[in-house]
Amino acid sequence: MRKILEDFLFAAASFFLLLIVSNSNAIVPVPAEDQSGPIAILGAVIHIGNGQVIGDGVITFDEGIITAIGSLSDGINTAGHLLIELQGQHLYPGFVLANTTLGLLEVGSIRATADVFEEGDINASVRSAIAYNTDSEIIPTQRFNGILTAQVAPEGGLISGSSSVFKLDGWNWEDALLHPDVGIHMHWPSFTQRRRSPETGLFETVDNENYDGQKQVLHSLFQNAQSYTGEPLNLNLQALQPVLNGGAKLFIHADEAKEIISAVRFAREYGISDVVLVGAADALLVQDFIIAESIPVIYEQIHALPSMNWHGVDKQFKTPFLLQEAGIKVGIGGGATELQSQRNLPFFAGTAAAHGLDRETALSLITLNNAEILGVSDRVGSLEVGKDATMFVSEGDALDMRTSKVLGAYIQGRDIDLFGTQQELYERFRDKYAKQVE
Repeated sequence: MRKILEDFLFAAASFFLLLIVSNSNAIVPVPAEDQSGPIAILGAVIHIGNGQVIGDGVITFDEGIITAIGSLSDGINTAGHLLIELQGQHLYPGFVLANTTLGLLEVGSIRATADVFEEGDINASVRSAIAYNTDSEIIPTQRFNGILTAQVAPEGGLISGSSSVFKLDGWNWEDALLHPDVGIHMHWPSFTQRRRSPETGLFETVDNENYDGQKQVLHSLFQNAQSYTGEPLNLNLQALQPVLNGGAKLFIHADEAKEIISAVRFAREYGISDVVLVGAADALLVQDFIIAESIPVIYEQIHALPSMNWHGVDKQFKTPFLLQEAGIKVGIGGGATELQSQRNLPFFAGTAAAHGLDRETALSLITLNNAEILGVSDRVGSLEVGKDATMFVSEGDALDMRTSKVLGAYIQGRDIDLFGTQQELYERFRDKYAKQVE
């Protein structure tokens, strides 16, 4: 009873502390107004997102859509446009964050702020779209690092539910939605598991005694989904139909080599054609298999420690380059990183650039490649005529934490406010200590 009371008091204290902090410091920017007239940006170094760079570039956009792009020498008509001079500064397509719980989770230690997973192993009918919170205080911390689009995915169980792609600006989830229900997320059961030894008290790796049972649960689910006629109503079986008929992707979360092979063969057994590997820590070990199956990879281990003692410390750093060189489409995701640190997505790409990839190819891993893998490359991921005017301006190289400084950003042509809690705190204490110096 005493333990229960202590847990209750701790949870209550944490909750009220959260309320106090939120009410005193929370600054969530108001969503931007629609673009009111045509805009032309002149003189910037334009990084297209597909490997190309235009020095001394020009880009025009109207009603949220890019209308022209080229260099100053191309003579692009800018009459009637609001002219913005950005001589020597860098213009990038908005970064695309794959596999994140952004908008579903606020404070991990407080259950009331987490809407990430449901109870049970099978939750195919769960949709992240309707749970997405546009008022999350974490969203502004992503935007001022250039992340303007995100794939928001549920977690937990064997089948977590469906993810959707959002613009990081909007009054509600309907406003922010870019592409609903892009795919179902399946977490393939692990062959092993970590547990604390009752004899030594140390963590050890042992066989997963539940593996066969968990695998059979998935087989039963997909067999029933294949034969499902719609009657009686079963929301889980209904939610799997787009995956089976090619209308949605199956995102397979698996890290170890044997798990990757088993999970992909499972998907092929049920005729699932559109598969994406997420995590894929051991992708290099089975790269020939991945290539033969034509499967893209959302890699998430760049800033992780090596999984084996004999691996070089830079193994994870080099993996995107080695996968790309092998001919695999690679994107970088955030799921293996704490939500509050996923704003470092551009610096993950910067690490990959420092270990084999050229900088523009590394940029494509968090822009066009991610957009193509998620099925939204017709809207975002690169700066091309006809696509959304979703872009940002950086004073320096956006993949280098030493020089990256986002000065402004547009989502579908809307000039968004980059001010947030962290900027407010910075200004408060800058002014405080500046006065003490005086």
